[in-house]
Amino acid sequence: MSAIKLIASDIDGTILHPDGRITERTVAAFQAARAAGLEIVFVTGRPFRWLTPIQEAFGKLGTVICSNGALVYDLETDRILESRTLTGTTVAEVRRRILRLESAARFAAETPHGLYLEPGFVEPEESDLLEGIEPGLLPMDRLEAEGTVKLLAKLGTTTSEAFRKAVYPEVSDLVAVTHSAPGVALLEMSRPDVNKAVALEQFARQLGLTREHVAAFGDMPNDLEMLSWAGLGCAMGSGHKLAKKAAAAVTGTLEDDGVAQMIERILDGAVPGERREDDGGLGRKAQAP
Repeated sequence: MSAIKLIASDIDGTILHPDGRITERTVAAFQAARAAGLEIVFVTGRPFRWLTPIQEAFGKLGTVICSNGALVYDLETDRILESRTLTGTTVAEVRRRILRLESAARFAAETPHGLYLEPGFVEPEESDLLEGIEPGLLPMDRLEAEGTVKLLAKLGTTTSEAFRKAVYPEVSDLVAVTHSAPGVALLEMSRPDVNKAVALEQFARQLGLTREHVAAFGDMPNDLEMLSWAGLGCAMGSGHKLAKKAAAAVTGTLEDDGVAQMIERILDGAVPGERREDDGGLGRKAQAP
């Protein structure tokens, strides 16, 4: 395996605890990696407006890949570098097809300009992140004008796996479908050419690096492509079973600072051996239900 030169990490459930905390050991490990000359990039399902925990822990460290790879944001200059969006027409058609299967589904749409919630999707008072957002019908004209980086569908009577299995065959020609929220049936849909691996590969290439130079960390199905693509894909011990299956290695749990454990090993030169064979591409096989 080539020397690791880039560390790519998911945020929620990987380094960020449910209470919004990133431990001192984890912060110290990333700081040590940067001091040793390694590049750092966070690769998250979060929109760029929800990066406060990262900024508080690490400062304005540069590029963050957001919205499962649909948007690339520069924290230092506070600007969007790139976005890959769904048209309003596509959003409307995907919504129509899902409602035909699951009439109780509720939707939200994330654009570079804001988040739009249908009534019943979530109550704004349930999260400080949603303060000031008034639920209403998805404004398809605005979604067309702004572009949708992520369409979300929520169903209260099943699991994410079952929900995805039901709708994927009906919408896979229009969108990529994944999920990352434990304990709730919430699907995340983007353009078919969007996933974390695609955006990470592009970022690495801009640095003159290949997949063999990349160590990636994640815990949920929206990390599958990235974990499969990276030279060293590391799933959290507390992560989803599919993440562990896609990864070349399984590190400690979130509670045990699993990412910090592996970064410390990388810096000490004690890196696991060659990654196992996969599709040789950008993990697109993980899209199959």
